[in-house]
Amino acid sequence: MTILTGGAGFIGSNIAGALAARGEEVVICDRLGYGDKWRNLARHLVTGFVAPEDLPGWLAAHAGSVKSVIHMGAISATTETDVDLITDTNIKFSNLLWDWCAAQDVPLIYASSAATYGDGAQGFSDDNDPAALARLRPLNAYGWSKLVFDRFAVDQIRRGRRRPPQWAGLRFFNVYGPNEYHKGEMMSVTAKNYATAVAGGRVRLFKSHRPDYADGGQLRDFVYVRDCVDVVLWLLDHPSTNGIFNVGSGQARSFADLMAALYRAVGREPAIDYIDMPETLRAKYQYFTQAELGRLRMAGYTAPMTVLEDGVTDYVEHYLSQPDPYR
Repeated sequence: MTILTGGAGFIGSNIAGALAARGEEVVICDRLGYGDKWRNLARHLVTGFVAPEDLPGWLAAHAGSVKSVIHMGAISATTETDVDLITDTNIKFSNLLWDWCAAQDVPLIYASSAATYGDGAQGFSDDNDPAALARLRPLNAYGWSKLVFDRFAVDQIRRGRRRPPQWAGLRFFNVYGPNEYHKGEMMSVTAKNYATAVAGGRVRLFKSHRPDYADGGQLRDFVYVRDCVDVVLWLLDHPSTNGIFNVGSGQARSFADLMAALYRAVGREPAIDYIDMPETLRAKYQYFTQAELGRLRMAGYTAPMTVLEDGVTDYVEHYLSQPDPYR
């Protein structure tokens, strides 16, 4: 069976659904809380559930039956300020899984993040060289925690220490798609603004505070969650592929482009107001992100990434506009 941490979350639940559709047994390691997060899994057959704090004991009892670990669980809020909590959850727990997978010869695929690139001054190359990793400067504790584990993994390989038979860290860029509804303010701009767009209202985007970018012209690599899932499945089917890989569309697009795609998907003309960005955000705001996909392509992943307009249209037609928007 596959252990899927964060399996009730956004990307995790999409992976759970894809694995279940392939007839695989999936055990979810997550906390469901008091809200509607459980709906992310309502359509899928899962083998069992285990709380994160119980996972070490569970792994000890089921060592012989685990064929892979997919580690999507993390504190992913870029605004989280409890760094001890982030360290315990995003670093120490990941180290524990690495050590267990190495000892048991079980593949480990884990979520890294494009937040490791910080303001992008060092570019967006998923170079696995230790010196290249050391030059990255994340802007928040979340990005820092993901970089710490990336560097740990690469260092273990460099030192020749025991490692999982397959290991892959995935630097997800700006992911959007079904099952993100529990994320609140961390939802994608598409999900946040769907109700306004479909009602014919006006959405609000930040003004640019740089002369080289127009209002709404700030650029992001928006990647459809379906593509993220496909990369994970491909890695499971290619167990000799190892390393840290960017997962994005490979094409930076503006927030204005994104909102235009949303309005047109609901059959309306774009209606956008631009508001001042809060002073507290301006110093740390990213104006450009774009995944370099060369390493992933060289590894053999050839599937095309979803074009922004196609992804937004699919999201609207098959999920956001439906009585049951879950995947």
